[in-house]
Amino acid sequence: WLQYFNKEEFIYAHDPEKKCKTGDIVLIQELPEKMTRLISHMVKHVVYPLGDITDPLTGKKVVVGKYRDEIAEANELYGESENAFKYDDAPDRGWQEDKKDFTHRESYIKYHEFPDDDQPYAV
Repeated sequence: WLQYFNKEEFIYAHDPEKKCKTGDIVLIQELPEKMTRLISHMVKHVVYPLGDITDPLTGKKVVVGKYRDEIAEANELYGESENAFKYDDAPDRGWQEDKKDFTHRESYIKYHEFPDDDQPYAV
């Protein structure tokens, strides 16, 4: 009888200072009363920006399932690949806003394909 029922809940949060972007892990706080019919919470602060995961116990940066310093040690021992991504030299997220990064734009779900209607921020 080991059954698991996945439950998803959508919470709409007010972000007046535009602190977060799509994909960020944020801390939200419930408002004393709803702002609108949907908005019942507000964004307190960004815990982890998208793509920059930190292990909460050790405080070390993580890539997929390994710590970055362990990856650096392995690269030192076995030699670094010429295609290896250099996390220390990489610029912060947001440097390509409006060029290739559109996470600061409001996104929406694309329900229809229209040949003459460009929907650049649709998901």
